[in-house]
Amino acid sequence: MKFNVASESEVLSAENSDVYFQRSLSFLKNKKFNDDVIAEVTVSSFENPWINFTGLDDVLSLLEGRVTDLYAIPEGTVIPYRDIRGIPVPFISIRGNYRNFGMHETSLLGFICQSSGISSSSSMVKLAAGDKPVFSFGIRRMNPFIAPMIDRAAYIGGAEGVSGIKSGKMLGLDPVGTMPHAISLLLGDEEAWKAVAAGTKKGPVTVLIDTFEDEKFGALKAADLIPKLDFVRLDTPASRRGNFANIVREVRWELDLRGHEKVKIMVSGGLKEADILELSNAGADAFGVGTSIASGKTVDFAMDIVDVHNQPKTKKGKLSGAKHVHRCPDCGMVEVLPLARSRETCKCGGHFEDVLVPYIKNGKVIRREKPSEARARTINLLKRFYLRQEV
Repeated sequence: MKFNVASESEVLSAENSDVYFQRSLSFLKNKKFNDDVIAEVTVSSFENPWINFTGLDDVLSLLEGRVTDLYAIPEGTVIPYRDIRGIPVPFISIRGNYRNFGMHETSLLGFICQSSGISSSSSMVKLAAGDKPVFSFGIRRMNPFIAPMIDRAAYIGGAEGVSGIKSGKMLGLDPVGTMPHAISLLLGDEEAWKAVAAGTKKGPVTVLIDTFEDEKFGALKAADLIPKLDFVRLDTPASRRGNFANIVREVRWELDLRGHEKVKIMVSGGLKEADILELSNAGADAFGVGTSIASGKTVDFAMDIVDVHNQPKTKKGKLSGAKHVHRCPDCGMVEVLPLARSRETCKCGGHFEDVLVPYIKNGKVIRREKPSEARARTINLLKRFYLRQEV
């Protein structure tokens, strides 16, 4: 390898796992004991009260043939990480021989911890943006080897589009992009805008208007120059920004005043969730969000054995025994119960659904979902249970 990353074969062979798994399993190699276990993946705390769970698809590729059964909460499920009583929610439940999958804990957790953090951040941004589109522009801030994972998680989390070429191919999307400042530096604004307009065969014509110009006058010049202009993009640097929302208001006012009501405003450049609603109210129509989605806070999932040879057993601080995760589709309440117990009806009168569903049975993957299906689940759950404004 020319780059400082693990190869796919090294991940599958557990060569990039924490060494103590390798050492511990080597100690057990010649021991005769029954190591059929149930292990669960939970999280004790997170900065938000809920998580958008993603990364499962890679876990299935990792564990197929290594575990007997795997149950999981589907990707794109937006759910509290603790139930109504404060019991940690199992996101994955694994049944199998510990010697066959214990070495892969490092990679298993890595697949879901980072991805779920990104998808959760994307969902927070999408909630703030409402029915206005959000585009994932953050892959340039991260290791290029994981760019498709970043865009996949951002898309499932609610982003309408992604910028990565490879990501677009994997997701079945046309990647989204406007124009870099470099084109204006090479050609000058007007020639750059004309080139972008002429070269845009699919999707909206969007030009960046603040490389040299004042945003208001740049927007008016571009709108006058390009009859089929759809968007002006404001990417004003922080050193020139002042009050970004007021700049957006100015641009919107002047465009409308001069007959360019159909020209929309896209904003980008260091945007955070807290900025989105204010900019939307000021007149922004679309948001290019990079680092704050791509660097979403990692979810600290942990995997723990909860049952050994059909006997509930775990370490202190954890809850032993396999579990159900019930959720009411009417009110959204979540309740975790021991596997031997069940509850059909919620206090609100709704009928509980078990959200832990089978993905691997007898060592074989029996279910996979398209990213578009997971994203649809996200949008549905955000609308039903977490809406602050229309999504």
